[in-house]
Amino acid sequence: MMTRYALILALLCAVLVAPMHVSAAAPDPLPRAEVEAMIIPPYALGESLSDNGVYQLLNSGGAEIGYVFETGPLAPLPGFSGAPINMLVLMDTSGVFLDVRLVSQREPVFVSGLGEAPFREFIEQYKGLAITQSLVVGVPYGASGGGGSDLVYLDGVTKATASVRIAHESLLAAALSVARDKMQGLAQTPPARPKPDDGETLTWQDLVDQGIAKPLRVSNAEVDAAFAGTIWADDDPEAQADPEGLYLDLWLVDLGPPAVARAVLSDDSLSDLQHFLAVSPEAEPLLMLEAGRHGLVSEDFVRNTAPDRLSAEQGGLPVALRDADLLVELAADVPQAGTQAGVAMILRADRRLGFDPISDWELRVQAVRAHGSFQPRLGDTHFALTYAAPERFFEVSKPHKPLPAWAEAALNRRADLIVLAVVLTGLLLLVGPGMTGLAARPNFTAIRLTILAFVIVFIGWWGQGQLSIVTVLASLRAAVGQGSFSVLLYDPFSLMIWAVAIFGFVLWGRGLFCGWLCPFGAMQELLHHVGKRLNIRQIKVSDDWDNRLKKFKYLALFGVIAVTFAAPNYAEKAAEIEPFKTAVTVYFVREWYYVAYAAFWLGLSLVFFKGFCRYVCPLGAVMVIGGWLRGRDWIARREACGSPCQLCRVKCRYGAIKKTGEIQYDECFQCLDCVRIHDDPRQCVPLILAAKRQERATCPPNLT
Repeated sequence: MMTRYALILALLCAVLVAPMHVSAAAPDPLPRAEVEAMIIPPYALGESLSDNGVYQLLNSGGAEIGYVFETGPLAPLPGFSGAPINMLVLMDTSGVFLDVRLVSQREPVFVSGLGEAPFREFIEQYKGLAITQSLVVGVPYGASGGGGSDLVYLDGVTKATASVRIAHESLLAAALSVARDKMQGLAQTPPARPKPDDGETLTWQDLVDQGIAKPLRVSNAEVDAAFAGTIWADDDPEAQADPEGLYLDLWLVDLGPPAVARAVLSDDSLSDLQHFLAVSPEAEPLLMLEAGRHGLVSEDFVRNTAPDRLSAEQGGLPVALRDADLLVELAADVPQAGTQAGVAMILRADRRLGFDPISDWELRVQAVRAHGSFQPRLGDTHFALTYAAPERFFEVSKPHKPLPAWAEAALNRRADLIVLAVVLTGLLLLVGPGMTGLAARPNFTAIRLTILAFVIVFIGWWGQGQLSIVTVLASLRAAVGQGSFSVLLYDPFSLMIWAVAIFGFVLWGRGLFCGWLCPFGAMQELLHHVGKRLNIRQIKVSDDWDNRLKKFKYLALFGVIAVTFAAPNYAEKAAEIEPFKTAVTVYFVREWYYVAYAAFWLGLSLVFFKGFCRYVCPLGAVMVIGGWLRGRDWIARREACGSPCQLCRVKCRYGAIKKTGEIQYDECFQCLDCVRIHDDPRQCVPLILAAKRQERATCPPNLT
């Protein structure tokens, strides 16, 4: 007996304490033809870059602009079905998601029930977001939540929070894997942002002295040296005539800090810049002043586009520069102010694409020469300037450290979990130390039905805490290496109920969950009372048939487990033997035959007490097995129970009391009816007989 208890305890505790990093087998990448069919123009599929399904992403001109990959082969995080959720991801070279498309999934709640539409709507939220951002599934929490936060919150699917969290983790893991392999230097932390104006006063000379205004000067001789030995060596007579003259006389200033902008720009230009930043708050404005021969851009340059002779890099990745299309007037003490010499432009870089103004970045200036008069051949060389804005002008957000999955999920449901913890604690006290007092109350039935109604609404419909055989199947898959126990952590609400149910096994057996915490069971019991109030004639079965029918739930459990391992593609359908998803998870909104099935069992409850719970429920069979951990007979009995008294047995609607008066705890739902009878001197036959004997013993003899 102790060996059996030890075995069952080990299996049940494994759900809570087993290692959380078991991985599912990675699926093979899709054939190239299938991937190509999912790429919508103007994008096109390029060359394969790895054996695990990573491809180039090309634009309409054939240039590489990003990567195409599947999440399944790169990050095979198992879901409740034991299989990974596979998505096709299009991501550009700056880490921005261009598209995310669902390829395959076997999550029970999406296979049947909700359908895939809510899942597809969820993953559409990733378009335009980047792996450089801190993406979180849920709602803001803590003091830093709300406006101004660096976190980006994605709306989850209320009835499938665990599944979408698994998908989210898989997508980010796959995207980061590609970024680390193909996009070295991609920033993984939020970029710095300019502080609000602190009133500091600066001059142009201050900017020069502190390196905030930084020059890049290139003489004609240096340009000649760069082209020496090429066909373009003698194609710039002006440079040869004035070797000491400046080909490039460039000053670079980051105008993001208000004090810097105020020191460089006139009042009108400063006002224009402030309006621009109000509309584009993620833009980092960069002033270019050029007084040499270069001129910054070519004659063909179009305003508000990328400068054709300037480029930038940071961390080995390109930085997109674009003209801000602002007219520039300089402050009075800037050397070029009031002159016609040179060019002044404000370019913008985008912090959303990972540009960090306080980290070193490189401005590259292109010098171009033409050789020949008819169809001249062009050649170029580049000169570079390394720049970083001073940190004192910027706010640096601390990198968001992703919380463990269980902690993130718990924080997003902390209010529900607090209420649930209070409710469960109260229930444990009520049916534990307070059991006798509760059962003795004259309004006990009303109290019990109120609790069951609360279980339906709060634990079931609101909290989505209906325990299911699906969780048991996921745990069994994980135990044999076909999944991960970590799926349980994504639903802390249900996990808390599982913990209390397992705790209840030791004290009461299956009764705590089946009798008090199961929303579908509560629905059946409430409808049974409705049937009695309507005086609907009740159906009864003989003791022999009752005992036979109770064995069917074990066959149902065995069948569901067998399908899970022998035909895993049908496991989710087999689990539909439970009507829980229909009645609780999706509020009866699904295909008619599922609704009819759930309605049948609920309708039967009007005339027959909890038939599904007693005879069919595979989860109930699991609870019976868990109930073997029970360490005590918690329902008091007397020698007279069973003979001559049969009242408790007759009144037990579960058929959980033998003719001998012994409680059959495997079938006891902890309704407390027999506890109430046992302690009631007006109902318990042994107590009534004892009272009569006492009355006769104390009454004086009749002498007449």
